[in-house]
Amino acid sequence: MKTYIVVPTYNERKNISELVPLLFEKVPEAHILVVDDNSPDKTAEAVIEMQKKYANLFLLKRKGKEGLGKAYIHAFKEVLKDKDVGTVVMMDADLSHNPEYLPLMLSKVNDGGVVIGSRYIKGGATVGWELWRRILSAGGNWYCRTITGMPIRDCTGGFNAMNANALRRLDLDALGLSGYAFIMGLKHAFFTTGATFIEVPITFANRKEGESKISKHIIREGIIAPWNMRLKRK
Repeated sequence: MKTYIVVPTYNERKNISELVPLLFEKVPEAHILVVDDNSPDKTAEAVIEMQKKYANLFLLKRKGKEGLGKAYIHAFKEVLKDKDVGTVVMMDADLSHNPEYLPLMLSKVNDGGVVIGSRYIKGGATVGWELWRRILSAGGNWYCRTITGMPIRDCTGGFNAMNANALRRLDLDALGLSGYAFIMGLKHAFFTTGATFIEVPITFANRKEGESKISKHIIREGIIAPWNMRLKRK
């Protein structure tokens, strides 16, 4: 069965040029799909150039920037058209998610589950973050976990390996979340369909190049989303 690694990008030309070779070094059998929202820095062109070297590197070029959630949903739908796909990985393009964790994460994906690269279990950590961002992230995870009842420590982390059949059981269009709250919503959707979770510790490093995508809208959406998840479940 195939493994697809989905990497959304917006102005990540330098980072994606470094990330792709690292991914193929750690998981040479994988297929990589870069989902680019028409980046002004020509991220897509960098991917096209690398396709000359890597046969299993693919590009999904979207018309414009619509948010993380829509990019992932578009990519998941395209990937799941292939019935031979057994595992789908989601990860950031900015090198904050180290590819060295992928072999372990992939080895733990079971028939109905999700493997989370977790910053908030024993052995997990974040490095290079300002104090305000550490507080925001840790507090946000406590907040989400408390309201939704999800049995996981890292509700907002974007480094996840998912069983493809478990992903196929979700109504992706019903998530209705655009920013990083999409990740919470996706995990909650797995939770409500009975998926199992395994968390493995990772060290999350601050991005190497470019600027963080965090905004007031993303924070506001993250505050409201857990309550909407809870109300919909009831």
